[in-house]
Amino acid sequence: MRIGPYILRNNLLVAPMAGVTDRPFRQLCKRLGAGLAVSEMVASNSLLRGSEKTRRRANHEGEVEPRSVQIVGADPSLMAEAARYNVDQGADIIDINMGCPAKKVCNVFAGSALLQDEPLVARILESVVAAVPVPVTLKIRTGWDPSHRNGVAVARLAESAGIQALSVHGRTRACGFSGEAEYDTIRAIKAAIRIPVIANGDIDSPEKARRVLAYTAADGIMIGRAAQGRPWIFREMEYYLATGRRLAEPPLAEVRDTLLEHLENLYAFYGTDLGVRIARKHISWYSKGVRGGALFRNEMNRIEHHAEQRAITRAFFDGALDDADRGIAA
Repeated sequence: MRIGPYILRNNLLVAPMAGVTDRPFRQLCKRLGAGLAVSEMVASNSLLRGSEKTRRRANHEGEVEPRSVQIVGADPSLMAEAARYNVDQGADIIDINMGCPAKKVCNVFAGSALLQDEPLVARILESVVAAVPVPVTLKIRTGWDPSHRNGVAVARLAESAGIQALSVHGRTRACGFSGEAEYDTIRAIKAAIRIPVIANGDIDSPEKARRVLAYTAADGIMIGRAAQGRPWIFREMEYYLATGRRLAEPPLAEVRDTLLEHLENLYAFYGTDLGVRIARKHISWYSKGVRGGALFRNEMNRIEHHAEQRAITRAFFDGALDDADRGIAA
């Protein structure tokens, strides 16, 4: 799959997720098979851009190219300025967020709220594309609500503005993350434009990925929540789409080692104090389905020191491995 001058290793992308797709997570997903990982959204407001949190979100040091940074906002000139700033900081691709359904984002008429104002959408896209020499991509939902699914119209605006790839979550803003994603609108969008279209929403298995690609004719798949605690899902999808055969689930020892590596990278990236707090949700995701996981997760939420967090995590998975060796079911 190609975005501008960049040929990706495959057509599997990591969805931008606030509080999740930091540099350690992006690097891990890329190592385990993702062709591209998009950063957490970075506010276009220049007052926020100088904060440590914002700088951390756009930190791509040592990351495999291409590096994609997502920006969010509602003012065309500020969005253009934010795009230039991030390119100066090393972004290879700028992604525009018009898909976030969060109230705090939509209440300032950013994210998916912009889908209600197509002329403003066009001005933002044109302004950002003109501002930077790198490819600009766009993430949208199918519309503001089920009565106003204007994804096809917005897709045409995007293509006309020079957007080089379009990701579409198969829900409206009103749907949030409830119900099931629909792919009819994504299929219609792909039929209406020539730029690459990436399907997103409820794609949680290799089989589902193949079905969605076949039904929508999309060029790629974007995975969000299904990769939480399962970063190897990209490896599984890549193999299945190439061969039609399922890879075996990773052994518990590999899950343990992947999580421990992830923890070390979080401690290094955030510092140990903040890293411990950030790590809790990842530990919870990795441990789902493992025997004794509920008690383990409860204990993890009270631990404040990184060495203790690391040691207890290792001991929990080692104990689960011992249970498995003795034939005790998960």
